Amino acid sequence: MAEVTVVIPNYNGMAYLENCIKSLLAQEFDDYDIIVVDNGSEDGSASLEILNHPRIRVVRLSQNFGFSRAANEGIKASKTPYILLLNNDTEVQGEFVQEMLRAISQDETIFSAASKMIQLNDRGRLDGAGDLYCALGWGFARGKGKRVSLYDKDCEIFSACAGAAIYRKKILDEIGYFDEFHFAYLEDLDIGYRAKIMGYKNVYHKDAVVYHVGSGFSGSRYNEFKIRLSSRNNVYVIYKNMPFLQILLNLPLLLTGFFIKTVFFTLKGYGRAYLSGIKRGYLLCHEGRRLEYSRSHLKNYARIQIELWVNTVRRLWDAVER
Repeated sequence: MAEVTVVIPNYNGMAYLENCIKSLLAQEFDDYDIIVVDNGSEDGSASLEILNHPRIRVVRLSQNFGFSRAANEGIKASKTPYILLLNNDTEVQGEFVQEMLRAISQDETIFSAASKMIQLNDRGRLDGAGDLYCALGWGFARGKGKRVSLYDKDCEIFSACAGAAIYRKKILDEIGYFDEFHFAYLEDLDIGYRAKIMGYKNVYHKDAVVYHVGSGFSGSRYNEFKIRLSSRNNVYVIYKNMPFLQILLNLPLLLTGFFIKTVFFTLKGYGRAYLSGIKRGYLLCHEGRRLEYSRSHLKNYARIQIELWVNTVRRLWDAVER
């Protein structure tokens, strides 16, 4: 029986999916299954010949339900103790799956492990080395755009980018799967946040390398769809995971963060989309699920708060350096 199931959510991924799967199948390590979850693609990518490979199972959804639903369908269909989520616009390097398995299996308290994601079109630059979250209410990719050589040390992170991350199924069953209210964007931050509240760890592993095109789902780094959905989900992450007193504690920084983002996206011509997302996020807070506060997790909330402050300083320092 395989130890890992690689789940690849796919939506109109004709330009990427075959190369992604070929890079997986090129590994010598073969103790894994592959499930491709197709979100009602209309470009023919769900009928690629490579999907007939005996190692691959395809789960077909009737329409585009978003990344979160596709990931959850893959998790439900798996029978292994570990789930490795992989974007369709990635190409893995070396013994990627084996390295990811090595990273997460070293400690029972590790919920997820993030890979070293490198920009496909600029292979000297990082796409991300795990994700961080700060008291400004910003989630951001650690090391994005920086030299790959600067991130050659394993460490703890806030959350793993689900574009290329491995998760412990036992803990997923405990804390819940990806929140489908997110549809896409920040669902990985949310699930990593939940795990930290419960006392689990998320780590970065330098030897698991993957090349990433980026924005394969939305089409570009900045567009109305992505900005509206991300800002909506940003509000929801705060409401869902922060107890009321912690929201009050962080409120000055949160308001500052939202103001800075409003100015930033207004200057880029997306101010209306960003503010529309904020409004939708407020409405989503009345529909979504709030994580119930437990006093038994007080120490974990305190550790997270310190991490939020440290990451705020780190993020602002990075901005000054640029």
